[in-house]
Amino acid sequence: MHEVAMKTQGEIEAAICEGISRFEQEYMGRGPKDIHAHLLGDLLVVRLQGVLTAAEQQLVKSLSPEKGRDLLKEVRTHLIETARPVMEAMIEGITGVKVQSLHHDISTVTGEEVVLFTLSASPEFRETKKR
Repeated sequence: MHEVAMKTQGEIEAAICEGISRFEQEYMGRGPKDIHAHLLGDLLVVRLQGVLTAAEQQLVKSLSPEKGRDLLKEVRTHLIETARPVMEAMIEGITGVKVQSLHHDISTVTGEEVVLFTLSASPEFRETKKR
């Protein structure tokens, strides 16, 4: 990898946000209202807000709170597991590092979703020049 092509940490995080947003749009039917990615060594934390579809919001409202929450979490987990190879390949393409594991959770109360990737190593990135 040449110095010129190496991304900064901010560029890696921005590319991940873009990729995950596109993924949510294609697989879940809508993108997040807000998304942030944080690269912390070999951990990548992606926090999405406003991800619940209108149908999911209705489902949660119409059932008992526990049943609605459990059903929604179960469906989202299945969708993430099904699409996992796609997500992992995207993360690997952006960071240049293999994904070791993926953890996921969603809150039906706040509509916030968190995806945590454990990477096989810390991605290399170019230091940003201090102005």
